[in-house]
Amino acid sequence: MTELIEIAENSEWAERSEFWISETAKFGKSRKKRERNAQPLILCGHGVSLRVENGALVIRNGFTHYPQERDVHRYFPGSLDIPTRILLLDGSGTLSFDVLSWLGEQGVALLRVKWTGEVAIAASGCGFVGDAAKVQWQIETRDDEAARLAFAMALIREKFEQSIATLESCFPAAPKRDRAILKIAALIADMDTAPPRDMQALRAMEAICASAYFNVWQTLRVAWKGTARRPVPDDWRSFTGRPSLLNGTKPKNVNASHPVNAMLNYAYAVRQGHLQINAIAAGYDPTIGIMHHGRRGLPAYIFDMIEPERPRVDAAVLGFIQQHAFSAEDFILRKDGVCRLSPQLAKVVSSLVSGV
Repeated sequence: MTELIEIAENSEWAERSEFWISETAKFGKSRKKRERNAQPLILCGHGVSLRVENGALVIRNGFTHYPQERDVHRYFPGSLDIPTRILLLDGSGTLSFDVLSWLGEQGVALLRVKWTGEVAIAASGCGFVGDAAKVQWQIETRDDEAARLAFAMALIREKFEQSIATLESCFPAAPKRDRAILKIAALIADMDTAPPRDMQALRAMEAICASAYFNVWQTLRVAWKGTARRPVPDDWRSFTGRPSLLNGTKPKNVNASHPVNAMLNYAYAVRQGHLQINAIAAGYDPTIGIMHHGRRGLPAYIFDMIEPERPRVDAAVLGFIQQHAFSAEDFILRKDGVCRLSPQLAKVVSSLVSGV
């Protein structure tokens, strides 16, 4: 009996994996003749392989379920089909020094994202050749409190504006939504009439916006199917808040305990990786933050840059959630209560935000 149950569960996992593979295909975009392929190649699962054979890059995608046809890609030097970016989503596999050299020669960036929603590595296809003037600007702006505050205010103003746009496009008109929009609009007006005097005051405004913004998210309902056979936790049917319930009273978003937060963490990480690659390629030092000050060894400048991007990422994830009914097989609930995305769902979520 146990073996029959396992076979059934495996077949359901495979069915959902194949469904998300078909969904991923919808994100492909046509390109003009003689135009370089701008779509990232997203790899996931176990046994991913990148190797160089007779001068060509041969990529074998990972294994996530049985039966599965594992994609094999072969790219020749100078081909317009070569993606500008390759995303490795968790999983396992191998690549060689020859592959790294090949990617550098062909201007291909490499991004590795952990299942936790953290960027493990982001390497620009051109390497890191810092622009002295840009790095000096980062240092001078960071060390000048007035300039730092002005820089941060511009980012947060845009974040407020994008938050309003996301609420308007993703939630129907209702008293809770309309009150939140008015509150955020008032914060934008205050930036002109009574601007914050320091970073602490600006962060207080940001906290007010976040509270109003995510309060509207509590009206979000997550659709599920097959729950009579495989139930899901009751709190997975709606959005409870950004902080994970596994972090105690301290409001951290890591170690997501809810599917929506697991998707958001992954989406933010992929967008952060893209921004980090762009910043490195442009000559900025990703570790010299301006608004996010004093985070040694972390890509603090990228934490700055992603602030106004978050509501755009939210809109993509919200639209995706509202258009789909999910299954228990789409998520992995670990023994410690942490919620993970299945590999193929993670691939779809990554595709969502690659063009944001």
